[in-house]
Amino acid sequence: MTDSTPRSNVASGRLTGATWLGILGGAVAFAYLSYITYIGKGAGGHEAGRGHTPPLWACFPFAALLLCIALLPLIPFTAHWWEHNRNRLAVSLVFAAMTLAYYAIWDGVATVTTVLQHALMDEYVPFMVLLFCLYVISGGINLRGDLPAHAGTNTAFLGVGALLASFIGTTGASMLLIRPLLQTNSERKHVVHTVIFFIFLVSNIGGSLLPIGDPPLFLGYLRGVPFLWTLNLVWEWLAAIGILLGLYFIVDTVAHNREEKRDLVVDDAVKVPLRLTGKINFAYLLAVVLCVALLDPSKELFGHRPFPLMRELLMVGVVVLSLLTTPVGVRQANKFNYAAILEVAALFIGIFICMQVPIAILHEKGASLGLSLPWHFFWATGALSSFLDNAPTYVVFFETARVLPPVGVTLTLADGGVISTSYLTAVSLGAVFMGAMTYIGNGPNFMVKSIAEQSGVKMPSFFGYMSWSVGILIPLFILLTFLFIR
Repeated sequence: MTDSTPRSNVASGRLTGATWLGILGGAVAFAYLSYITYIGKGAGGHEAGRGHTPPLWACFPFAALLLCIALLPLIPFTAHWWEHNRNRLAVSLVFAAMTLAYYAIWDGVATVTTVLQHALMDEYVPFMVLLFCLYVISGGINLRGDLPAHAGTNTAFLGVGALLASFIGTTGASMLLIRPLLQTNSERKHVVHTVIFFIFLVSNIGGSLLPIGDPPLFLGYLRGVPFLWTLNLVWEWLAAIGILLGLYFIVDTVAHNREEKRDLVVDDAVKVPLRLTGKINFAYLLAVVLCVALLDPSKELFGHRPFPLMRELLMVGVVVLSLLTTPVGVRQANKFNYAAILEVAALFIGIFICMQVPIAILHEKGASLGLSLPWHFFWATGALSSFLDNAPTYVVFFETARVLPPVGVTLTLADGGVISTSYLTAVSLGAVFMGAMTYIGNGPNFMVKSIAEQSGVKMPSFFGYMSWSVGILIPLFILLTFLFIR
């Protein structure tokens, strides 16, 4: 008998080597294109260090990184290789280096430092610290039980999660409920649709009512939007949540009827009442929310201005308290590990650096994009929030809306600026709602996907997930446009 394993390993190694060769070849070609284009522009008077609006082709590293995220898990010989976070991080850093090389060639080392400061210290570190804290603390709350996985039970889970998302954040609600939901459905074979609707409802759309619900709204709060203004989005929130829950109930009822009878018998026979442990972590979640809401380095608190990263340091301190005071068995019962948050960290460091180019283009040309109606802002913000992180995308279109002449009802911001509430509503809904369109639209999406896969659920690929989101969410968003966004 012939052992085919060595040959398979060799083939896998060759394809992995070819993948790296392609990535590095693209990096060299991109750097060369940046250099020769710079030389050509230099003849026309460009001065390094001056700063400029990047051309569209400079978005190549960002687009290529997204393609790697989408395609490498689908290629048989790279799928296993891509599962390791060190390989994800390596690819992410290669494309980040390409972006930094572009800035170094065009604007000099000083600009690279500025880009890194903005991408990492101003955006990536606060983003990851918040996700990390909510992930770890909520991992110390164990909601155990195994209810019959009927459509009504699952719909109730999703509804409660959508409500909680606005008060403990989409990350906190996702991490709290995804594991008991998976446990409840462990006897069923058709579970993928439940996880996808969970991402729609709990990891994204549910967090629309308060600034602590989703990072884009928090950034709006930091830019002067009153803390409770987002409650004005309640009707759009109710419409979206209600329609999705109703649709899910129908889909899950059909899926339940397709299950094998022996599995349904086991599911109905195994009944374990819900039991909540690790309750102290709700106090820690509240502490993190207060840190986020009150410790803004740009604002004074009790006559003193918090020093840079004070908020993040205190939040990490709260995590340490959670780890020290939560019984070990609680996280063991959750099968808690750091794989999901490390996956997000590995990929998003490259995304945050690479997306500085498209964000810079939008900052420069956003006001000239012809955005003049609320639905323009809703779809423009939403389309980019599907592939860029929705928090910086929100900022771009928020600032674009601020510079336009006010139309209709206006809102006075904390800094004295004025913005049309119709524009602000459209930008807020576009960023939060359409963050559900892809796995990378919002931080919790990837974490839920990773936890589901660790539990044995075979989740769709990047484009497979989009087939669900496009088919379900786009018609919903079109309806909401006609009902609310004019």
